[in-house]
Amino acid sequence: MLLLSGCNGFSLINPAGPVGLTERNLIFLATILMLIVVVPVIVLTIYFAWRYRSTNTQAVYTPDWGFSRRIELGMWLIPCCIVAVLATVTWISAHDLDPYKPIDPAMKPVRIETVSMDWKWLFIYPDLHIATVNQVVFPKGVPVAFDLTSNGVMNSFFIPQLGGQIYTMAGMKTKLHLIASRVGSYNGLSANFSGGGFSGMHFKALAMTPQDFRNWVQKVRKSGSKLDVDRYMALSKPSKDVPVTYFSSVKPDLFHDILHQCFVGGSDDCLSADASARR
Repeated sequence: MLLLSGCNGFSLINPAGPVGLTERNLIFLATILMLIVVVPVIVLTIYFAWRYRSTNTQAVYTPDWGFSRRIELGMWLIPCCIVAVLATVTWISAHDLDPYKPIDPAMKPVRIETVSMDWKWLFIYPDLHIATVNQVVFPKGVPVAFDLTSNGVMNSFFIPQLGGQIYTMAGMKTKLHLIASRVGSYNGLSANFSGGGFSGMHFKALAMTPQDFRNWVQKVRKSGSKLDVDRYMALSKPSKDVPVTYFSSVKPDLFHDILHQCFVGGSDDCLSADASARR
């Protein structure tokens, strides 16, 4: 606990959304259930060492003892009950926390296409026709639907206070649904080592009021920078500690082209991958 006193935030136990809250409660429940075994073992280990010390002449010495129904029952029944409860909770939670499952099907989510790069994050808003680097913004109380891929090495997308962690790989699309319950700035990071610039591969996730979000969108649209093929190719080169960047417009279907690696082997490879996907 003394060593942990230098930590700031404790993001995992200070969630800002229902997904993070459910995951935190699951961690707490699993820890409590495991402590049912761990605490008695620690206490009894200390007790046995003290009770049966060589100087304690009152302790009963029974060298031929070898079986106790009560001990056997406790050693088997308690762990079996804990495993049964953990298995049930894990099964239910695994389905409730399915990252592909929409949080509220009745609400229209904010769609954000996310690309992990060396060593930065690209966020594309296909419905708003804007994009950002190392900053993702969304209104509080509105579901956010992430489509994720990588333009190179495997990576992992993680916003601890909102919950969920999911991998990104080149040529593969994963999904993640999150929602922020309150306005705030939350740290996002890469949770999978990806080379020399990994330590600086962070981003900010900003949850705003709906009006502030609309104002932010207008701000991005006034930035004047366009994310076309040439700009994307320059951005895709490895770079460290990239500052927050805004793009007022985005090449149509850019995420689709990145997903199908159109910029790697040429348009023929892209068309063949696209045809395979349709099949």
